[in-house]
Amino acid sequence: MTVDAVAVGAGQRGFFVYGAWALRHPHRLRFVAVADPDPNRRDRFADAHGIGPSRRFADPNDLFSRGRLAVAAVVASDDRSHVPVTVSALEAGYEVLTEKPAAPDLDGLVTLVRAARRASGHLHVAHVLRFTPFFLTLHRVVTSGMIGDVVTVEHRENVASWHMAHSFVRGNWSRAGEATPLIVQKACHDFDILTWNVPSPVTALSSMGSLFEFRPDRAPPEATPRCTDGCPVGDCPYDARRIYLDTDDTGWPHHVLGDDLSPAGRLAALRSGPYGRCVYRAGSDVVDHQVVTMQTAAGTTIALHVHGHSAEEARTMRYDGTRGTLRGFFGRRHELEVTLHRTGSVRRFPVHAGTGGHGGGDDGLIAAFVESAADGRPGPTDLSEIVESHFLAYLAEEARISGATIDVSARRERLEGALR
Repeated sequence: MTVDAVAVGAGQRGFFVYGAWALRHPHRLRFVAVADPDPNRRDRFADAHGIGPSRRFADPNDLFSRGRLAVAAVVASDDRSHVPVTVSALEAGYEVLTEKPAAPDLDGLVTLVRAARRASGHLHVAHVLRFTPFFLTLHRVVTSGMIGDVVTVEHRENVASWHMAHSFVRGNWSRAGEATPLIVQKACHDFDILTWNVPSPVTALSSMGSLFEFRPDRAPPEATPRCTDGCPVGDCPYDARRIYLDTDDTGWPHHVLGDDLSPAGRLAALRSGPYGRCVYRAGSDVVDHQVVTMQTAAGTTIALHVHGHSAEEARTMRYDGTRGTLRGFFGRRHELEVTLHRTGSVRRFPVHAGTGGHGGGDDGLIAAFVESAADGRPGPTDLSEIVESHFLAYLAEEARISGATIDVSARRERLEGALR
């Protein structure tokens, strides 16, 4: 069965992930309408999917005013628009898949959940890590009892330095007030994995972090406002000329620069657009490192580290239980092993990276959504789990700003009251 869908947002995720998957699997997913305020992105998407002029919309409200044009809606617009767009899609009767974060703040989350509970369709959130072979194996091992009861967890989201510069210093998420804070935008994935593997509810949470590096006072004295201004700092790891020009690669993140990905087109984009700015003078206000500490009702302690100064993109984790220790590495290689306390023996679990982005998570997510939408069934992530991962991310940012340890149990009671 082919599931017809409408797309809201035809940029990086909309066009290159969801749209590309549909083109590879036309017998499973077909886009029949698109909404995006940028006419170039809108027409590029529509032309690729054979969508006629009458179903190309600048405003998603115009799309939804036409009634239910398909079974499913994919929301891949900017973070701050996720709530109103998703609510409109749910109210129109669509099965909805929305990019994360589903909501930028707690008020938005409450609005979204209330709409989802009223709707005939179901809300699915793009928590792609759950669909990777690696994290599926990790979940199976942790919940099998092999390492016993989980006592303490260290989970690290190690964002590569170039990725930090691209997305959170120069890019769409460089200003927390215009998008979402790093701990919400990037780490809601990680909160989702942690609450999936350690289901005992978090009762207390604290957090610390700051913007350490990407500030004007950290700039080399001779640095120019743009890398293309002839900046003489030859050993800068964030030199946009090296990142975006010294390569023939036109995939992500290079295709974010613009439509013209020729060397001349990329150079022009760096000279005039956000990705050519000196990282120290780009005006970012999001933290570049943060640690969140949590304790659950069962007594398990959890430390989540998120930072943008890694030599490579990777998530690393350690789960220490009453019977064994699990260590994992999810990046350019996938490794998962358990050392048993009693014997000292080590068991390694072969994990093969899936195809596509996020270690196979993108393909797995879309396939699962299409299957669920075809049958009108809820997705594998329960609505309460969606709430919990986002809720903890919001509290982490609040704790970082206030310096207080938050009584999560009391705040959860208030949230549950608001949702009733």
